[in-house]
Amino acid sequence: MIEELLAIKNIDVYFVMGIILFFGLIESIAGFLKNSNRKKGDWIQEILSFLILGNLIKPVIIFLMFSLGDFFFPQYRLALAPLSFVGLFTVYILIDDILQYWYHRAAHETPFLWKLHRPHHQAEEMGYFVSYRNALVYYLLMPNIWWVAIILFLGGGKVVALGLILKQLIIIGSHSRLKWDKPFYQYAVLRPLIKILERIIITPAFHHSHHGTSRLDAASEPNGNFGNMFSFWDQLFGTARFQNSYPKEYGLQQKTNDPWTASYFYPFVKSPDIKSEWSAGFKKTDTSSSEAIPVSLTKGEAYLWCACGMSKDQPFCDGSHHGTKFKPQKFTVKRTGTVKLCNCKKSNGTPFCDDTHLSLKSTS
Repeated sequence: MIEELLAIKNIDVYFVMGIILFFGLIESIAGFLKNSNRKKGDWIQEILSFLILGNLIKPVIIFLMFSLGDFFFPQYRLALAPLSFVGLFTVYILIDDILQYWYHRAAHETPFLWKLHRPHHQAEEMGYFVSYRNALVYYLLMPNIWWVAIILFLGGGKVVALGLILKQLIIIGSHSRLKWDKPFYQYAVLRPLIKILERIIITPAFHHSHHGTSRLDAASEPNGNFGNMFSFWDQLFGTARFQNSYPKEYGLQQKTNDPWTASYFYPFVKSPDIKSEWSAGFKKTDTSSSEAIPVSLTKGEAYLWCACGMSKDQPFCDGSHHGTKFKPQKFTVKRTGTVKLCNCKKSNGTPFCDDTHLSLKSTS
């Protein structure tokens, strides 16, 4: 067991650090770091998260899995070792990636996991270290790490090693500001190739879209593109949105002043900013009402209507839908003027009021 722990730890720390340094060097040469607006707390959280993940969380989970396996299922120790490397690697990497897809998607659709994943989307710049920006508890619950431990116990150390390197190349590459896929969209001769490539692996344009601030930006889809290594899960489950450009703005709609300690150690450490989701527990507050809201809208301008009923800027979206299955509705109006927007969230003609709230009143 000690050998397996040391092997995966060395790969996780040294090989992955090499990949990080590679992308970091290129970003530095390109001038991205010089023009960065990142704060000291951003660097502290991401570096600390990387070190704790590789040197503490993963080794502890692997140790626990080996201990449990040896106690309950000793006969299965190294059971997969004689199998074909190619076959075992294929099964391992596909299961690993679909686990990550659903865990990531769940983190955007459940309040509990969202607050643990929120640090990842609070970053207002993409970069090679952003992939390690999650709360401590988020990693403790991550099914992929437990899956790695199971495969190691069963004798799949080599497939885990190769999978880890391949996985980090794709993940760090898709978070980097390098945007290695940009030339493929710029030159017509390369476009057919990127059309194929982006439908297999996660590219920067595909994942940057997921980090965009708002759906008002045509290149942003924060409620989709959940894939980790492969984009075909998003295609299969209807959450894919392919882009050939990048968001104008990254980060959350709700700007809060949170210390990095609250970001990383939530729920054990709360944020002093009362506007922050990290200042309270996991429940969300319903701010909808049974009254329509008259608003002045301008022809040709795009708006986002709140569908979750939790926005503090009703009837418009303020990003509070994160952690739910709701998505804001993008809309425009045909002429400038005052219209009534639905705030009961029951209208048959959303986002516009159709007086459904009157029947809700009569039955209450």
